[in-house]
Amino acid sequence: MTITTIRNLAACLLLCLLSAACAPKKKRPNILMIMSDNQSWNHAGCYGDKTVRTPNMDLIARQGVKFTNAFCSSPSCSPARAAMLTGQDIWRIEEGANLWGVLPTKLKLYTDLLEASGYELGFQGKGWGPGSFTANQRKRNPAGNEFNNFGDFLSARKGAPWCYWVSSHEPHRPYEVGSGERSGIHADSVQVPGYLPDCKDVRTDIADYYAAVETFDRELGGILQQLRESGDLENTVIIVCSDNGWQMPRGLANLYDFGTHVPLIISWPGKFRENETTDHLVTLNDLAPTFLELGQVAVPKEMTGQSLLPVVTKGQAAPAREYVVLGRERHAFVRQHGLGYPGRAIRTQDYLYIRNYEPDRWPAGDPPLYGDIDPYMLHYPGLAKCYIMAHKDSAAIKPFFELGFAKRPAEELFDIKNDPDELHNLAADQRYAKLKDSLAAKMQAHLVATGDPRVTGGRLIWDTTGYFSEIDKTPRPSPEAQRQFKLDSVYNYLK
Repeated sequence: MTITTIRNLAACLLLCLLSAACAPKKKRPNILMIMSDNQSWNHAGCYGDKTVRTPNMDLIARQGVKFTNAFCSSPSCSPARAAMLTGQDIWRIEEGANLWGVLPTKLKLYTDLLEASGYELGFQGKGWGPGSFTANQRKRNPAGNEFNNFGDFLSARKGAPWCYWVSSHEPHRPYEVGSGERSGIHADSVQVPGYLPDCKDVRTDIADYYAAVETFDRELGGILQQLRESGDLENTVIIVCSDNGWQMPRGLANLYDFGTHVPLIISWPGKFRENETTDHLVTLNDLAPTFLELGQVAVPKEMTGQSLLPVVTKGQAAPAREYVVLGRERHAFVRQHGLGYPGRAIRTQDYLYIRNYEPDRWPAGDPPLYGDIDPYMLHYPGLAKCYIMAHKDSAAIKPFFELGFAKRPAEELFDIKNDPDELHNLAADQRYAKLKDSLAAKMQAHLVATGDPRVTGGRLIWDTTGYFSEIDKTPRPSPEAQRQFKLDSVYNYLK
């Protein structure tokens, strides 16, 4: 090869490199996430519920990809949102694994990374929380810059791509008793799951919850209308989801599906698949790497979530996960000295295996308040919880009380396909011993690989770390609850 040839090849190579460097980057999309608060996956029209009316969720589902196996990392607001922001399992985020705590500043958040890359950032509502972002010297909520509403954010934007989180209050308790009936939802039309008694009070409670879901859907419709009017619709990825499951016994704060299984819909008409349903096993942790990839930002290696773009993008194929692993530490301050109810779970397409690390503790919180079931200090009406408590000694209701309130064994195993209400624990059934051992081994391997101190022997901080809601430590049930259940006027969990 002559010197001239070598020089010509070098020149061509340099020209190619310069051309690649100077080529314009693909336009980065806006990212709009609308999150409900405590909505189980199956309570929307597009997920098959025939009673609750959710036309706006249904519209986004027709325009995008609906996930039928989406889960939060933890069935508790703060850790579920912290895991989503960090893209990491809760046992990797230290104090962030608890409700009403802090989110360590050393953790990388997708919000901060997008903002550093040029995105305009905003949120409304809870964002990350409940907790204290000032207790560890954060200058703002980890969700970003707070706005009163989406319209204010749109008016303030300056032309850069943006990422905005609408964090709705709905359908979080308390509900106004009878609000479902007044909104046209008849109690006899709701479906009562097998872990709750089928009675008037429970049906009314579910109908009131449905009314709150419908309020969320109307909020979603208003946000979508503002987006259309802004002119940004065409270049905006829309995500509709919830942070965790509904506030019923065996729901919120539990590793059963009713606490962890959430709706998730992702839409970008013209770019993503449309009117499709996927049963891929995913978690909200996957949203952080997804958003970063959309924003052309490098995904930090410590993120355990996986981008969902191969699942939703036209012409791409994504390998299916065999399982997801979830966890629970302290939810509310509802046991003496602030003890939690730690557990881990592995969920496949067909089975759920749960390991309860402290089975001698009360999973629903110490009696008589059972505060991990809302209303947590019995300070406002909660028809389902109160009905079960009031009738717990009757033969008909006692099984429901034991399902939702009583102590649990160290291991639980459920056949999701044949027992969708997760009523029958198969962990002690020898016919399932091989399956149980296999699931336990897979979960253990995942926990070791991701550094969970529950299995690696690391320092356990979650029973003693700060809890920034002082009123929860000395709960005061309402006068009505005091009379009904013969309760004291105040309890002290600090003794």
